[in-house]
Order: sequence, then structure tokens, then C-alpha cells
Amino acid sequence: MSLSWPDCLNVRDLGGLPTADGGRIAARALIRSDNLTRLTPAGVEAVRAARLGRIVDVRTDWECEHYPTPFAGDPLHCNRPLHRHDDPYDPALSLEQTYIAGLELRPEMYAAAIEAIASAPAGAVLVHCHMGKDRTGMIIALALGLAGVTADVIAADYAAVSDRLLAHFDELLAAVPDPTQRTQLAEEFSSRAETMITVLDHLEQTYGGVEAYLRHAGLGDDSLGRLRARLVGATA
Repeated sequence: MSLSWPDCLNVRDLGGLPTADGGRIAARALIRSDNLTRLTPAGVEAVRAARLGRIVDVRTDWECEHYPTPFAGDPLHCNRPLHRHDDPYDPALSLEQTYIAGLELRPEMYAAAIEAIASAPAGAVLVHCHMGKDRTGMIIALALGLAGVTADVIAADYAAVSDRLLAHFDELLAAVPDPTQRTQLAEEFSSRAETMITVLDHLEQTYGGVEAYLRHAGLGDDSLGRLRARLVGATA
């Protein structure tokens, strides 16, 4: 369900997504968004009115410094980056290959972000990066997968982006004069369901699924159980 936090572009409450056993992700348990830097004073008030337990910001230290969140220094804010500045980057990789490379290179960082959701104080947990699509999409996929949401539903959620974010992408693309660079950027901006299906298939084939990957990354029974209870057992 879309939320209105002026001027975020891509905010959604994931409550209501079905699980394989017939359950549902609880309303106001897990929210995803783009960068909070754009928030107006009214937007900040809307975030506070949501009674969040924690904001899990998966951006790098550099991003947090140069695009500061209005919640910097607030106990709500918890920075859990998913990569480091010196990590290798190959622009020739497809989007799904880039996601998989990140999962393989820094599993402990993905585990730390998931743990931050599991251990948050009472209230909704917001996960965000810069656009709310890639890094946020990966953490949300892991959390939903652990809660029992099926791969097709996770992929559909990943593919769902707001009209406002699509309009923002169009503006950015229109400002790029080089057609080759514009094509590459358009691929980076994409959010096809099959991209996430490929990533989840990789986790299934390589580790035996999301839970097995997170155990490989260092999460134990307590953290995994708390996350499940938070997402499926919480009430609105």
C-alpha cells in the first residue's frame, strides 16, 4: 500500500502480502522507501506519525554524509550499509548479476541489516536506500522470503515502483546526452520481476533458500525467529 510522505517518491507499506501458508505480512510491520533527504517538514511529521520503531538506512557512509537524513542522530536511525567504497564494481554485469555479486561479497552486511529489522523496538521498521529499489529491494526480499512470502510475490513487490519514481527516472534519463550511457542507465533503473526471480533462484540453488543464506551469513535461530514473528505475528 502506497503511503504519502512528502516528498518521498517511493514509499510503501508491505502489510497484506500473502505468505505460502495462508498468512499475511502484518500492516505497519515493514515499510520501504527511497531516500528521506527529500522529506519536507510535513513529510518528517508523517514519518513520526507512523510510529516507527527503527529506520534501517542501507546507504553508504558517504551517502549519509552528503545526502543527510533528517533523522541523523535520532535513536530511530540505524545505518547498515551493504557495501564498502573499495568493493569491486563491474558495469558490464547485468542488474541481477550485480545483486548476486553483492550477496556473495558481503553476506555479513546483509545479515546485519536483517538483524537490525529483527531487533528493532516496537513499531514499524522502515528500510530505505537512495531510490528504494536496489539495496532496499534486496533486504526486503530477504525479509519477506524468511517470513514465508513466495518468490513470485516478492518479485512482484520488487517490480512495483511508484509513478513518481518512474517520472523521476525519466527526468534523469532525459538529461543524459550519450545514447550508450543512457541505455546503461535505463537498465540500472529497471525493476523487472524476472530480475528478482533470478536472484532468489540463485539463493535456492546455492544455499537452499533465503533462510539458509542468512544462516550462512551469520544469523541464528533467535534473530530468524524474531523477524518472522515481527512480520507475520505483529498487529496493525
